[in-house]
Amino acid sequence: MPAASTENLLPDGVFAASLTPLSEDMSVDYQALAAHCRWLLEQGADGAALLGTTGEANSFGLRERIGLIEGVLEHGIPSHRLLVGTGCCAFPDTVALTRFAVESGAGGILMLPPFYYKPVSDEGLYRYFSLVVDQVKDSRLRIYLYHFPKLTGVPFSAALTERLALAFPDIVVGMKDSGGEWAHMKEVCERLPGFRLFAGTERYLADVLNIGGVGCISATANATVALAAEVYRRWRAGEDVSAAQAQLSAIRQAFEAGGFVPVLKQLFARWQQKPEWLQMRPPMAPLPESLIDGIAAEVERLGLRIAP
Repeated sequence: MPAASTENLLPDGVFAASLTPLSEDMSVDYQALAAHCRWLLEQGADGAALLGTTGEANSFGLRERIGLIEGVLEHGIPSHRLLVGTGCCAFPDTVALTRFAVESGAGGILMLPPFYYKPVSDEGLYRYFSLVVDQVKDSRLRIYLYHFPKLTGVPFSAALTERLALAFPDIVVGMKDSGGEWAHMKEVCERLPGFRLFAGTERYLADVLNIGGVGCISATANATVALAAEVYRRWRAGEDVSAAQAQLSAIRQAFEAGGFVPVLKQLFARWQQKPEWLQMRPPMAPLPESLIDGIAAEVERLGLRIAP
């Protein structure tokens, strides 16, 4: 593919798909969210992804999402280290939210496909993204396609990904691949050398780096961030990361015993002794404490420690 501009690109490495702290009235707690993002960066994250699946993005309205971006930036989080989710089913909403995030200085845009109607063709998806790019009309726009067919039911095929990247080489610059299929990640990297593919799980961090990917964007990196950042640092230094990657993968697997939003929020409420973490928007709901007890014990046994 043609070389994309290096301007306004997110860093490579480890991104946590940030949780969204909520107040008792279910509004976003901007101060707590900024504090969590700051903590993630201090723990070694190269950046944070806002308004993704783990951030409960699709439980917020358009104005709320704009307010969340404003709130985080007003509390001093550097905008260039933020990847902001903007994909909505209605393209005018996607355009409005994307334009606001870009104008706010976001380092990248994480964009879901329009996910209500299905099946849809690659041609239909190509037209959607072409329309968004045309209407945003901003040279600073950097789109990372959000491939998560388990939830959206609308995959980005490798062929469509290649078509978009070639049509918009300075705009469609990467992907978060949360499909969990190694063959798909490998095909995207093979078709598009230089395309900035992030694995959607720490399990594939070292593997995706080895085939030309650039890192991971993960829900469980809210907790594993220091360990994942160490794997990335050591890989960059040319060290053997097999043991560290095995530990990281085992911890990730332990978290998969429950849904990531309630599991992580309930665990952070314990680890940081902050019961306000327990707030989550329906349909999310707390999980049985016995399940959380088991996950907490297992990740601690595997070597994960989160200081209060």
